[in-house]
Amino acid sequence: MRQSEIVFLYEYSRWATQRILDAAEGIGDDEFCTPYAPTFESLRKILMHTYGAEWIWRRRCEDGISPAAMPAEDEFAGFAALRTRWLAEVETMRLYIDGLNDAHIDATMSYRTTSGREMRAPLWQVLLHVVNHGTQHRAEAALVLTAMGRSPGDVDLIVYVRQLQAEGRA
Repeated sequence: MRQSEIVFLYEYSRWATQRILDAAEGIGDDEFCTPYAPTFESLRKILMHTYGAEWIWRRRCEDGISPAAMPAEDEFAGFAALRTRWLAEVETMRLYIDGLNDAHIDATMSYRTTSGREMRAPLWQVLLHVVNHGTQHRAEAALVLTAMGRSPGDVDLIVYVRQLQAEGRA
């Protein structure tokens, strides 16, 4: 996988995350923390997990640090706190991804899981996993937001590509 392809996937991921965050803008703390069917997860729990995973993986990739746990759920009592930290994390990840080259992407990295297990994988696989993981959980968040009457609209990759084409950027 080439660095330019990783950049493209992270730009898509950033766009899709922004759609989810925009749909949740103005949500009350009670609604943010209430579990919804059919996932029976709160929007806070879904979004916090997604943000936390992105944070952990970036720390592993960029800093060589393997955090032992996700950020604590009580750090995100309300949506505004999560949104602020996530948007900062998205920008930090963008800077990291932009600084990579194809040799970095192909190199093998070592890290520890949150349970302490030593692992190794090519960086491109880890970076692709982060985007794919985010896609899964953004879909769950979109389902909850839609149940709340706050649909983010389509967050599919092809929708992003078509938007770029319509704007003359692809």
